[in-house]
Amino acid sequence: MNRLSRTSPILLLISYFLISCLPFLAYVFGKPVEHPIRILVYEAICWFILWAVLQGPRWFHYLLLPAFVAIPVEIYLRMYFGQGISTHHLGIMTETSPKEAIEFLGNKIWLLIFVVSTTLAWWWSLLKVAIHNRHLDWRGSSRWICLTALVCIAIVWGYGAKVGVASASIADRSSAMTKDYSHQGSMSVGSWTALQEFFDKQEPLPIWVEPLYDLESFSRSWPMGIWARSWDFYQERQYLAVLSEKNRLFRFQAEQAPGNDFQQTIVVVIGESSRYDRWSLNGYHRLTNPHLGKEDNLVSFSDMITSVAATRLSVPVITTRKPATQSLKAGFSEKSFLSAYKEAGFKTFWISNQMSFGQFDTPTSVIAKEADVTQFLNLGGFTNKSSYDQILLAPMQKALSDDAPNKLIVIHSLGNHWNYSHRYPQDYDKWKPSLFGVANPAYTNLKNKEALNNSYDNSNLYNDWVLSRMITQLKAVPHMTALWYVSDHGQTLYDGSCNLAFHGHNTQFEFHIPAFVWYSDQYAAQHPEKIHQLKAHQNAKLTTENVFHSIVDMVDIRYPGEQLERSVFSPKWTYHTRYVDSYGWTHYDDSHLKGDCREVIDNGTPLVQDK
Repeated sequence: MNRLSRTSPILLLISYFLISCLPFLAYVFGKPVEHPIRILVYEAICWFILWAVLQGPRWFHYLLLPAFVAIPVEIYLRMYFGQGISTHHLGIMTETSPKEAIEFLGNKIWLLIFVVSTTLAWWWSLLKVAIHNRHLDWRGSSRWICLTALVCIAIVWGYGAKVGVASASIADRSSAMTKDYSHQGSMSVGSWTALQEFFDKQEPLPIWVEPLYDLESFSRSWPMGIWARSWDFYQERQYLAVLSEKNRLFRFQAEQAPGNDFQQTIVVVIGESSRYDRWSLNGYHRLTNPHLGKEDNLVSFSDMITSVAATRLSVPVITTRKPATQSLKAGFSEKSFLSAYKEAGFKTFWISNQMSFGQFDTPTSVIAKEADVTQFLNLGGFTNKSSYDQILLAPMQKALSDDAPNKLIVIHSLGNHWNYSHRYPQDYDKWKPSLFGVANPAYTNLKNKEALNNSYDNSNLYNDWVLSRMITQLKAVPHMTALWYVSDHGQTLYDGSCNLAFHGHNTQFEFHIPAFVWYSDQYAAQHPEKIHQLKAHQNAKLTTENVFHSIVDMVDIRYPGEQLERSVFSPKWTYHTRYVDSYGWTHYDDSHLKGDCREVIDNGTPLVQDK
């Protein structure tokens, strides 16, 4: 018994050491770790603070529960996506239902349940050791001396947070203080000015302390970094909620140019998970676009990319003027092209076969709320109970029949979202073997590579039919119409010897996306120069950053500060540097593709991402 009592503290320390090693799991999978020394220092400081403030594990072990619960997720993301838990991942988790998570994991759900149960049992057994074993408690006067030192260090750190370090400019420090204090309405102008003048006169801390303010490295440390990521996620949600209200006041001051006094209907279709090279319209050997391939008034862009391969991050870049290099940040201070159209006199519709938003605002929901009419038709999430995209056709027809003379209809389809075999009815199960009708297939099992790819192509075949039906509906409208389609991102599909699938892997397959414009004969008659420019830019190097400016320009909506150099309908169009989220902001046109996965690797040094 005494031997067990002596061994228990050692097991506790070994367990704490193991979870502290999680940031360095990247080395096991051949990935680098940014600022490893800083992470080690942050971890050592956190353990020191926990022991000094709470005396021993019997008190602070409860604080480690979130970290233990997150261990299986961290390992999974490291194994399959080469990255740890981030605010973005927490957002995906809250926006994904349990049914969808079960569907994606397939048979691995039982493995996940086992791993989570084992991890919780591990935490619980350590809790019993921490409570009943007092050998690791920090007693004596040394603890109080250290607590006093910690208070002094906290004061100095707070001073640095306000005044800055030697590398920070006075303007940066002033800006930071304004952000920190300007919201405090109880502080008088005089008091605020005096406080500002006081801090402006103070000297910054020496530059060697700057690493102690690297919150990004701290958030990647374990186990306490998980609290920093959770706090960051909470702030993102708060910001989105505030932004939704704040955006009500934003105005483009947009209006349609003279000479457009005729009826117009524009449809914008935001696709899901479709990749450029799997469309026969773009040269794929399988006939996945038998209907779109027959359309005369259709211009398919050959070199359109998305900057980030995630729906919740890419849709804001598609629909607003948000720069690609800000796509990892929550929200945006401007409205979308829906509001620009509304200001110009169009009635706007958002019709979606994606998930509706519930308890939390999402980046997409903030945009969807701008529409005059918003409809979410998918009651089954992404599961086999979800609706096929043909459910969008009737609401679209109803919107086309609306009495408003000018209309913008945004369609958010389910497209090629996994499970691909759930995206189409049996009549479109052309290429076999497929996963159609297979209950709980193992998506990440390479044995299903052929069936997975066949199912993906079948979903493209069905998507082609849905889009062609939408065009048919527009052809029946007696006035000017046009349709713009763009996918949010692509997919990796075990290409060649690549053992990766789905998205989030920094591959060309995920960045290079299909996009096209279809226009009616009436549109061509009204805007011959725009059609000329559209065709002239068909093979231009484009990104989803071009979409907002092009969609607004395609019906001559003008506004202060417009950027016609980003519009494919304008003779002023010019190339701009295309960045993608690949190990930093990588210059897509100055990069090389690595292996069969075609990872996009910058030939120089990627820009640092500000998250």
